Amino acid sequence: MRRFDVEMSDLQNHLLDMAGLVQEMIKTAMQELVERDPKQADTVFCLEKEVNIQEIIIDDKCLKLIALNQPVGVDLRFITSAMRINSDLERMGDEAVNISEMALDLIKYPKIKSLVYIPKIVEAVQNMVMDCIRAFNTSDSKLALSVLAKDDEVDDLKERVLANLKSLILKSSDIDTIQRAIDLIFVTKSIERLGDHATNISEDIIF
Repeated sequence: MRRFDVEMSDLQNHLLDMAGLVQEMIKTAMQELVERDPKQADTVFCLEKEVNIQEIIIDDKCLKLIALNQPVGVDLRFITSAMRINSDLERMGDEAVNISEMALDLIKYPKIKSLVYIPKIVEAVQNMVMDCIRAFNTSDSKLALSVLAKDDEVDDLKERVLANLKSLILKSSDIDTIQRAIDLIFVTKSIERLGDHATNISEDIIF
């Protein structure tokens, strides 16, 4: 096997390793949020360090492959897609950290009841992330297309969550309740952005 082919295979393996780390970050941050378990935050923060290291390694590999081999056609498209996917994965890790940090604050106060759509949007986005990583691993464009279709569902759930939270803010006179509702608005937007990044990765897979 040519050295270039070995390096391309190594690049894909690093991307898959990073995707696995990011998926674990998201899963753990979501558990922390839904189950109100502050111990999960330590895992998220430790994984973030590994993800940041992987991001640098992958970016460096992509630049060296382009500079030293001057690839064209399919190979060049794969490398440029790998750079975009690498960036999206790193940003997904950042969003997982944001969710974890806000969850730590929310856990300090009593749970806001009747927010049935929070677990639903969490589940929907986790499925998007899982499917986009599986699609990348198997080069499954049909599965990637299904991720794009799920984005509308996430957008709809987001709007329902935000409507509930805004209604709660308007009706409440308790400062702590209002602050928790505002924090959950930011959490919901971070969850939606995870779906957006999963969509970006799926579009790169299809391309």
